[in-house]
Amino acid sequence: MRRTSTRLLAIFFLANSFSFAQQIQYPGTQKVDVVDEYFGVRVPDPYRWLEDENSPAVAEWVNKQNAVTFDYLSKISYREKMRKRLEQIYNYPRYSAPFRKGKYFIFTKNDGLQNQSVYFIQEGINGTPEVLLNPNQLSPDGTIKLASLGFSHDAKYLAYAISRGGSDWHEFFVMEVATRKLMLDHVRWGKFSGAAWQGNGFYYSKYDPPADTAKTLTARNENHKVYYHAVGTEQSQDQLVFEDAKNPLRFHSIGLTEDERFMILYVTDRGRGKKGNAIWVRDLKKKESAFKPIVEGFDDAFGVIDNIEDKLLMSTNRKAPNDKVVLVDPDHPQEENWKVILPEQKEPLEGISTAGGKLFATYLNDVRHRAYVYDLEGRKEHEIELPSLGTTGGFGGNNDDAFIFYTFTSFTFPTTIFKYDIATRESELYRSSAVAFAPEDFETRQVFYKSKDGTRVPMFITHKKGLELNGKNPTLLYGYGGFNISVKPSFNALLIALLEQGVVYCVANLRGGGEYGEQWHDAGTKLQKQNVFDDFIAAAEWLIANKYTSREKLAMHGGSNGGLLVGAVMCQRPELFKVALPAVGVMDMLRFHKFTIGWNWKPDYGSSDDSTEFQALSRYSPLHNLRAGVSYPATLATTADHDDRVVPAHSFKFIATLQEKHSGPNPVLIRVETKSGHSASNTAKQLATTADMYSFLLWNLGVEIQETTQ
Repeated sequence: MRRTSTRLLAIFFLANSFSFAQQIQYPGTQKVDVVDEYFGVRVPDPYRWLEDENSPAVAEWVNKQNAVTFDYLSKISYREKMRKRLEQIYNYPRYSAPFRKGKYFIFTKNDGLQNQSVYFIQEGINGTPEVLLNPNQLSPDGTIKLASLGFSHDAKYLAYAISRGGSDWHEFFVMEVATRKLMLDHVRWGKFSGAAWQGNGFYYSKYDPPADTAKTLTARNENHKVYYHAVGTEQSQDQLVFEDAKNPLRFHSIGLTEDERFMILYVTDRGRGKKGNAIWVRDLKKKESAFKPIVEGFDDAFGVIDNIEDKLLMSTNRKAPNDKVVLVDPDHPQEENWKVILPEQKEPLEGISTAGGKLFATYLNDVRHRAYVYDLEGRKEHEIELPSLGTTGGFGGNNDDAFIFYTFTSFTFPTTIFKYDIATRESELYRSSAVAFAPEDFETRQVFYKSKDGTRVPMFITHKKGLELNGKNPTLLYGYGGFNISVKPSFNALLIALLEQGVVYCVANLRGGGEYGEQWHDAGTKLQKQNVFDDFIAAAEWLIANKYTSREKLAMHGGSNGGLLVGAVMCQRPELFKVALPAVGVMDMLRFHKFTIGWNWKPDYGSSDDSTEFQALSRYSPLHNLRAGVSYPATLATTADHDDRVVPAHSFKFIATLQEKHSGPNPVLIRVETKSGHSASNTAKQLATTADMYSFLLWNLGVEIQETTQ
């Protein structure tokens, strides 16, 4: 009797879902006669007009699409229940690890549902915390975010940058720390920049204001300049420190060593497809007025960790795909003069920092962190024992620190802060998270599967204990696979809402990331980008073959470069997934480099300006590989109006084309957030977007959610 009623309920549920889709009337999207020619190949772009961010017609189209999407979502019976559950789970205090500047310790805290985390300051480790800066007071709706902050060497001043509505454009302000008095300084048009203090001012990087202010969020950014701003002056008086007008697609940024002796100029040339960087230096102790090159060329990556007296401690992947640490004399910077401090290991060097006269290094071992302490000569002193399989971070500090802080997290291990005593080599719990869930109810395992070409690829699988491998479990597969970024085990409280409903959550560590060093990254770039999609498809097939799930119960999700991943895979294997959730995806691979800083992605993607790379891009570009008459997965694309990194036109054109060509009962929708950017501009928007994604996901996988006991 019970089985009969359950079966009838399932039939009713699926029939109701099918009815939803049948009732959808997508807004008609006008076509225009636009055709581009690439090396003799004519490529139509009928939805080019959707690239115009200021067009009233585009605004009307967005409103109509949102109306259809929100009407669909409103019919999901448990949408509001899901939003409330996410709010309940997320409503717990979250802290960052403290860091020290002078006599002060600084950290952030979010009470739970605050739109932005609040910065606190205290004198000494046992001092009383006081509010330093509360970004929630910067805008009524909490959509102004704190993008970066930097303290002067004497901790007298704080320069902080804000982002409005999630944009990458930053504005700098200056505060007197002791009094919390806001100075009159206001520096605009910063981008991809922090505040590097020297004396009574700071260095920052900026672009000129867009010639057409109406194109602020889409115009191509060129000629990145470095300026020096003195406290108490107008921006018009800022000193131009460096520019390179002959190479407008280069990035330039300034850093200073802790003792302010060396000024470091980092230069990248990603606009020409170069994935490394050059380093130029000024020794301020010697009163050098011009930068001198320490490392030239742009094929290898370099970073200055610190200086040891008159030499620079640097990390690099030159002749070391997994990275190494070397000591370089700026007066004799030739490679034959380098002293190797930490040689390359078989495991990638993921993080390196100095504090208290020691080197702290983290290595990736099959996507799990291991942490070690070395002296400044590179002699290993000991390994820091971590709680379990997972990810650690922090370890940075000052040269005179007696202790530092680090964090640890994993899929079911909320972020926890530890205090490390440098002299005794002991760690102690400093602050834990009080999340309302029972971690012992869930488990994570790591598996390895073979991709199409036989490559061994790791994947993490997290689910409720006691999972039955019957091929019927709702499953969400996540991937990224790009830009040398490693997707490591980490805690996301919002995922609990899926796990407790029986969803199996999987993370595939695809090529293109940094999980196994530069060679792993390189194997998923340019002409080898198809490897990333093959790795993801193989993960899905492994999950089905091993009875975790089935095609009718499998969903995929990815954001940004991961949105490209989802778009490409749903074009190549539309029958393999039931649901697709592409977020802020790069969908037009032939024109991505024409917007804002899209040209910066050429080292990973290549460019349609190159005949060979055009052929590769056109074979997988999601926008250009949607086919008429194909039944695609239930799709909810998400983007935001202030995303000036991956402009929303990518998702607009993709969904317009999908709605035109899709044949089948599955809904194909787009959700466009307002006053938000590449990531959510505040907590409220994050929760609302996530609730809609999860509701859409579960509904289209045929899951009727159960009441939780929390």
